Amino acid sequence: MNNPIPTPSVPAPDILRCAYAELVVTDLAASRKFYVDVLGLHVSYEDDTQIYLRSFEEFIHHNLVLTLGPVAALKAMAFRVRSTAEVDAAEAYYKELGCRTERRAEGFVRGIGDSVRVEDPLGFPYEFFFETEHVERLHMRYDLYSAGELVRLDHFNQVTPDVPRGRKYLEDLGFRVTEDIQDEEGTTYAAWMHRKGTVHDTALTGGDGPRLHHVAFSTHEKHNIIQICDKMGALRISDRIERGPGRHGVSNAFYLYILDPDDHRIEIYTQDYYTGDPDNPVITWDVHDNQRRDWWGNPVVPSWYTEASKVLDLDGNVQEVITRTDSSEMDVTVGADGFSYTREKDEDGAYRGEPSKGFKLGNQV
Repeated sequence: MNNPIPTPSVPAPDILRCAYAELVVTDLAASRKFYVDVLGLHVSYEDDTQIYLRSFEEFIHHNLVLTLGPVAALKAMAFRVRSTAEVDAAEAYYKELGCRTERRAEGFVRGIGDSVRVEDPLGFPYEFFFETEHVERLHMRYDLYSAGELVRLDHFNQVTPDVPRGRKYLEDLGFRVTEDIQDEEGTTYAAWMHRKGTVHDTALTGGDGPRLHHVAFSTHEKHNIIQICDKMGALRISDRIERGPGRHGVSNAFYLYILDPDDHRIEIYTQDYYTGDPDNPVITWDVHDNQRRDWWGNPVVPSWYTEASKVLDLDGNVQEVITRTDSSEMDVTVGADGFSYTREKDEDGAYRGEPSKGFKLGNQV
């Protein structure tokens, strides 16, 4: 691990959950059509430069802010903390880490009060807040419920060149690992980490970074995701479906990845599992296991590994991208024996369900 991030002596802030992302988009009208008309997110506020959107079950002001700007990028990924005192704790924590911080009592965006934004040790723009304007929770507004309704913000996914370094930092921050991907040498390719008792609030994917891999919203059922695919097909924008639908091995969730007009990646996600107990076991996947990313064994399109959104510093400048030196998951296309496997080996070294060593026709050895 290069340049390990120290553990501060002050307590980490008590994070409740991922709460919202602020994305810079280059065409606000095109983005509104995608997020409101196609995906059905609900407008909390909009003007000529920003659109504030929330999911069906949300009561805080927004889960997504679209901000008009010259370069498509992530401006902030925000986490809600337990109280205003925890905003103080977040500021102290990152100052001790030597990170740049900025505090605004009035908030950085509409609907959010006292908050702090930081350039974290991995180069990502994090925000921590408690105060927020409450809006109507639409969970019983079935007159507004669409066939592909997005009901919650579920998680972020971050691309970073040194996953073990990032994992330790997030564990120090209070996140717990639910699942990871490793090889036989112990190289970690990805880790899923949570606060709210689901599989993750954010994940670390190994690659050139810092970059934002995706923002994910949940639906109630698989058929909601199928409806989104059908709708995108009917609108003749199926070319914006990058990957899926399918079921992940990691997380067990049903998924779909789509691209917005600026190529920000959005995951639609449903049916992962509860992880809130303190002794929740970590699941480790072999990087050669073909079912880790897709339970059905379907290959992952190369763009899913190579493409991601830029991220900004607190001045609005694009952060420099550092190249990953360890091998990436895209490099691991086959197992050591010449093919990716989906089944465990038996005592004879054959994959379960395949003939064992010495097997002959007629079961003659």
